[in-house]
Amino acid sequence: MCGIAGLYHLETAKPVDPARLRAMLEPMEHRGPDGSGVWTAPGVGLAHLRLSIIDIAGSPQPMASDDENVTLTYNGEIYNFRELRAELEDHGHRFRTSGDTEVIIAAWRQWGADCLSRLNGMFAFALHDRARGSLFLARDRLGVKPLHYARLSDGSIAFASELKGLLRHPLLRQEANLSAVEDFLALGYVPDDNCIVAGVRKLPAGHFLLLERGKELPAPSSWWAPDFSRRIRASEDEAAEQLLYLMRAAVRDRMVADVPLGAFLSGGVDSSAVVALMAEASAKAVKTCTIGFDEAALDETAYARQIAARFATEHRTREVAAADFALVDRIADMFDEPFADASALPTYRVCELAREEVTVALSGDGADEAFAGYRRLVFQHQEERLRGMIPAFLRRGVLGPLARAWPQMDWAPRPLRARATLASLSKSGAEGYAEAVGVTGLAQRARLFNDAARRALGDHVGEARYWRAMAEAPAREPLDRAQYADLKIWLPGDILTKTDRMSMAVSLEAREPLLDYRLVEFAASLPAAMRVKGATGKAVLKRAMEPYLPRDILYRPKMGFVTPVSHWFRGVLAGEARALATSSTLARSGWFDMAEIERVVAAHQSGRRDHGRLIWQYFMLEKSLAKLFGI
Repeated sequence: MCGIAGLYHLETAKPVDPARLRAMLEPMEHRGPDGSGVWTAPGVGLAHLRLSIIDIAGSPQPMASDDENVTLTYNGEIYNFRELRAELEDHGHRFRTSGDTEVIIAAWRQWGADCLSRLNGMFAFALHDRARGSLFLARDRLGVKPLHYARLSDGSIAFASELKGLLRHPLLRQEANLSAVEDFLALGYVPDDNCIVAGVRKLPAGHFLLLERGKELPAPSSWWAPDFSRRIRASEDEAAEQLLYLMRAAVRDRMVADVPLGAFLSGGVDSSAVVALMAEASAKAVKTCTIGFDEAALDETAYARQIAARFATEHRTREVAAADFALVDRIADMFDEPFADASALPTYRVCELAREEVTVALSGDGADEAFAGYRRLVFQHQEERLRGMIPAFLRRGVLGPLARAWPQMDWAPRPLRARATLASLSKSGAEGYAEAVGVTGLAQRARLFNDAARRALGDHVGEARYWRAMAEAPAREPLDRAQYADLKIWLPGDILTKTDRMSMAVSLEAREPLLDYRLVEFAASLPAAMRVKGATGKAVLKRAMEPYLPRDILYRPKMGFVTPVSHWFRGVLAGEARALATSSTLARSGWFDMAEIERVVAAHQSGRRDHGRLIWQYFMLEKSLAKLFGI
């Protein structure tokens, strides 16, 4: 696991200053504390920070081929590198090191861009081919590892693992992008097709970019995407057996390391499944760690202890409390862009706890997206059935007005909170799901922005990318479309960004076995009935794990990794919430109706509405704007 940066001149082979590359690395040192390297040639420079995991003594980067025609800087792990190495040796390639970096170089020389389809792993890399005069940038299938890039005024392309690396280049103009603020308020993060700094782009998951001197900057090319258009022919028992085989292989592949290894354990289905299969594959006790909360309704440590005892792990626990709010500046600094998933705070704490004893930790990330584990996916599946039974004119003409008339009751039990369901049913499936996955609704955002910001945004709407993704999805039914959109937008933009930044903040490598692409492709081929059964998601995954996990773990209600910010903002952090209404940073941005922000905070603290997530959004936005633009 590492950090990378570099420069490539598109027009002429201008010299690259190594000091500039080292400056781009400096703010990302947390990604690679074990070593660094810089390489330059006419018109190109590559830089690398290393967190040593495999072949600790060897594989320094940037790494060049024997003839120095190909040079690579690379962030990630290739889990099938040994099998690829053997295949490449059969093709005549010879290796000087025992790690996976040199395998990527040989794979490029053997297969060119087609080498990507042979790599099973998480990665973002830049590969310079002197003979072709090209720079090849690539990102893994699901977007586990990040890569930012920008075209600069001198004709060069700058790239870095994190935005803060790009910001060290003096030619990058730091101008705030209002459309990214709209996206952030809608979704809680800035998705991969946008950036808070105007002119900066993120290479999308499953894409590559081939830069060639003398040619224009091309659009990224897709080399992989989830495909829900196929269906397996198998019984549920056969599907569960096949899934278990794939999960075992994915976990074993991610246990290869030359450094101490452990796992995050929440006590939920996904992390418990990973720990169970790790224990099966390991001769030693698995090291596990859990974060609890000072609010009992959100605390899962008892379930985690149950799993730890069942598999005899070396288990440790730590608690997150309101005092951990002091971490907000550290967290904001790690994300650069505003990021409002409040579970980043406990994620940081669990990574910090793991790093005390291990350098690599396996997580359960990805199963909810691949196997329809989120409640919103289950509700979407059920609502689409209802949409099919009710004519569109009735849904829009009757349910829409009824939803608007229904009282807002955030405090009430779910059966009495019908407003959201009625509003969703009155819309198309894509519109309803985009609202369900979002944070702050379109109507409320319109009130929060002032007139000038609304005019500047024009018809840009944060949810529109969900509408497009669901319309374009290679899919057979509505559930497929929602999952496809989550895999393309939510997973890389929120879940994997959170895990990458929080683990890298403490120089920990996090690995996601349940995002092995073979597992994701298999899950996409399952009939909807094997993903959602009644009111339960991940049906076939739970069936596959029945021999390993007790029923009270497999079939208990999903809790999620939720931070109790709503409670905190009415209690020990009430003063911080009130301060938002007079925030000089938010006011100087010129985008917001500050009186509306004051009304939001007052409604939350009175208990009339639950605006905890929105208040947290504004905290994180304020921190990001101040840091990036000095607003």
